Amino acid sequence: MAMTRLNRSAATLSKNRTPDSVSPFSGMCATCVEGCIGMCEIGKSAIRGPECIYPQPFGIMTAASEKEYPVDFSHFNIMGSAVGAFGVPADSEHAVFTAVDLETTIGDKNPLKLKVPIVVPGLGSTFVAKRNWDGLAVGTAVSGCILTIGENVCGMDDESTIENGRIRKSPDMESRIKTYRDWQLPGYGDIVVQFNVEDTNLGVPRYVLEDLGVETVELKWGQGAKDIGGEVRLKTIEKAREMKGKGYIVLPDPDDPEVVEAFKLGGVKDFERHSRLGMVTEDGFASAVQELRDMGAKRVFLKTGAYRPVDLARAVRYASDNRIDMLTVDGAGGGTGMSPWRMMNEWGVPTIELCSLTYQYVDYLAKQGKYVPDLVFAGGLTMEDQMFKAFALGAPYVKAIGMARGSLAAAMVGKTIGNRVMEGDLPVYIERFGTTMDEVFITGVHLRDTFGDEFEKMHPGAIGVYTYYERLAQGLRQLMAGARKFSLEYITRDDIAALTEEASKMSGIPLVSELDSEAAWEIIKD
Repeated sequence: MAMTRLNRSAATLSKNRTPDSVSPFSGMCATCVEGCIGMCEIGKSAIRGPECIYPQPFGIMTAASEKEYPVDFSHFNIMGSAVGAFGVPADSEHAVFTAVDLETTIGDKNPLKLKVPIVVPGLGSTFVAKRNWDGLAVGTAVSGCILTIGENVCGMDDESTIENGRIRKSPDMESRIKTYRDWQLPGYGDIVVQFNVEDTNLGVPRYVLEDLGVETVELKWGQGAKDIGGEVRLKTIEKAREMKGKGYIVLPDPDDPEVVEAFKLGGVKDFERHSRLGMVTEDGFASAVQELRDMGAKRVFLKTGAYRPVDLARAVRYASDNRIDMLTVDGAGGGTGMSPWRMMNEWGVPTIELCSLTYQYVDYLAKQGKYVPDLVFAGGLTMEDQMFKAFALGAPYVKAIGMARGSLAAAMVGKTIGNRVMEGDLPVYIERFGTTMDEVFITGVHLRDTFGDEFEKMHPGAIGVYTYYERLAQGLRQLMAGARKFSLEYITRDDIAALTEEASKMSGIPLVSELDSEAAWEIIKD
């Protein structure tokens, strides 16, 4: 049963007064008494109103749904075999997990190679992304992965230059691109820039393609965490007025005299900046793709969120008709920035259901001889077993896995621990590994050997990302070797089995008790 905790969550810093006695329907304490200071969401909302919609504390954390969906990746198991090998000779000397090839290719006419099959979806103007950009950019670059610069970066840049409503210079955007490129593994990965309505209005596509030499861009329809535009919080009234002047929706209105007075008195602590909803049309999408290509884009991606199935069908068909290089499908449940908490939990198509529908749609088009873009599945994936299952669920069309929140967590932990190493102030449970970067980070010696003196300049968050990806890579190799699949291209849908009838019906994956039935009985009866 899909369940969400109502009226209290660590994400909103709220809790019940009587946690052992809560109404399951309303989430309220069974006895709500006069005199309570209001620790629950209702109580906090009585004081802070709309401020309580969002996870807290903003800018230094990420948040994702805590809802238990009826089907998730744990409802499938990976199927191993005792015979054969795909991709290497079927003998014990060659069929070892270290021989598994994880390289993948993304794109149509100008393909990109990835050393590890991971794409980091759009991390844009949120403070948590900006604070950890060096770790993310360098970590993904040296891992040979794709990193996406998300929406609103130019618009939020305090030092940007805008003339006649068009962006002329954004030091933040330039820095984000340069950080990745300075460390990019030759021949692998790319830095991608994503656009929304405001970005397009500001002329960001032309700026990054023609002035900054970006080769890969992404149109954004949405994400799995919410079905409205992006939001951030603004700490000063000056910044709020600046963003309003750039065309963004800002709440409360920083030019309203009552709001100005409330801000002076401390009643209004900060402001919300919101992006507008995109309006998709078939002709408009085709025109936008062609315009990007005319500006010099070598590759055009599309990212869609957990919208209703008919919108997913539009994304798949429009991507096919316009030969989009990569389509990212982001299921409900994930999240990195400032998504409304109840929305994150209660809207959209969950990841398993969305990926299953995507497979049905693209498989139909493929059988009709239509072009199928390379797929990326995203939405709360963090570990190697989930990666394998996602590849199998969408085989053979899935080429990489989208992982933003896990990557950001690795960057934040790497930064924190790296700083503590340099300060000589390590927690006991970390100090048992050592006291230097080379000792604490298991990949430290390898990275130092690879980059020489440049290793000293490597952001500790980047070491965290690289080391996390190395764990995922080795774990995935082991799972693939157990399934006797020594390259991603050999993973098929029958490499996983459903554990419940609901998971089987949802995905079209056979129950484990029904898998191989005919072949097994042929052996028994022979």
